[in-house]
Amino acid sequence: MTTYDQPALSVRGDRVLLPVWVQPRSRCAEVVGVVPETGALKVRVKAPPVGGAANKELLRFLGRKVLRVPPSDLEIVHGRAGRNKLIAVAGLTLDEARARLR
Repeated sequence: MTTYDQPALSVRGDRVLLPVWVQPRSRCAEVVGVVPETGALKVRVKAPPVGGAANKELLRFLGRKVLRVPPSDLEIVHGRAGRNKLIAVAGLTLDEARARLR
């Protein structure tokens, strides 16, 4: 991702909010860019959207591989059942989150 492809991050209290657009049932888990219209981080995950499997993989992938925080520091605060989600991240400042998403 280049610097102009940064997602539209915001802050609520002590947590950073990250909008995410998820594509389940992909070949591999990966970040593929930013949705220009919404500023959401576009992420593909392997798991199907059944029984919360895609949500669990999303939080695990974003926590461990992308933001480098424990997955337990991430919470889906909006959009559990849809592709458009809002993820709250604890333990990072806005600047730290931006740097890790670069």
